[in-house]
Amino acid sequence: MTEDRKKGSSRHCVSIDEREKIVVTGVIDVLSFDEESIIMDTEQGMLILRGEHLHVGKLNLENGEVCVDGLMESLEYSEGGQFTKARSSLMARIFK
Repeated sequence: MTEDRKKGSSRHCVSIDEREKIVVTGVIDVLSFDEESIIMDTEQGMLILRGEHLHVGKLNLENGEVCVDGLMESLEYSEGGQFTKARSSLMARIFK
């Protein structure tokens, strides 16, 4: 468990309205996003949102809140280990 998660500074909550708007609290970092998926590190582990025409409408990492618009198709949690390689490869592509 990371230091950020140990602090418990914010609660993690996911609120979905009509599969078209989602509000996530307890977000530590947004690792990647595009129109089809958003990967974020939360107080409860890694969270992947998948859908169509996804758009990050509000991003406030200081308060740990992310608001996303678009058609939600799935939400998936992981304990972080599965995304470590994906995260490093994303960073490698950015800093090439």
